[in-house]
Amino acid sequence: MQFIIADDHPLFRGALRQVLSSLPDEAKILEVGDFDAAKKLVVERDDIDLLLLDLTMPGGTGLSGLVTLKALQPALPIIIVSGTDDAATIKHAVELGASGFISKSASMETIGEAVHAVIAGDIWTPSDIDLDQAHDPEIEALINKIRTLTPQQTRVLTMLAEGLLNKQIAYELNVSEATVKAHVSAVLQKLGVDSRTQAVILLSRIGNEAFTSEAS
Repeated sequence: MQFIIADDHPLFRGALRQVLSSLPDEAKILEVGDFDAAKKLVVERDDIDLLLLDLTMPGGTGLSGLVTLKALQPALPIIIVSGTDDAATIKHAVELGASGFISKSASMETIGEAVHAVIAGDIWTPSDIDLDQAHDPEIEALINKIRTLTPQQTRVLTMLAEGLLNKQIAYELNVSEATVKAHVSAVLQKLGVDSRTQAVILLSRIGNEAFTSEAS
């Protein structure tokens, strides 16, 4: 099995590596310490079985980073590992495509339980988290809008957030500029906004909701 550990704390990476190495199947583990390196691996590799992701490492953009990676590889299981582990953040992470959420204060046994569950195809969150509980209605409405986007539309949105022009997005996606314009129009309509800037601001709200750029 192939795994990516994306975390900027060597000690915590070591703990995750120990858990993955104890799995019955031989594990090949790739490690990165910043978000851009994690994104690069997700783009280049289609044989990854699980990504363990800290969204507050350098370059991390909070939950909008999760949106970016899921758009690149929609089927890739991602477990968020974070010191920010309030109920709303965990629920929002799962709604945006995370397969699990592990607190950095969790025991090795709990981490192992989460990894096993997600590899088996389940969603894993701490037992005291109620995924049906309502939180900030405005943020949850925004998440619901983002979830209506196709993977390609989501990629276009994240590229807009990176400041790319239509021509650059067309090159990256290997499509025509007309196709990009159609995607942008669809994104704006689904998000209920009138401009690219407004769309990018909405995506940044997801990133800023709970996480910060500081290491957890």
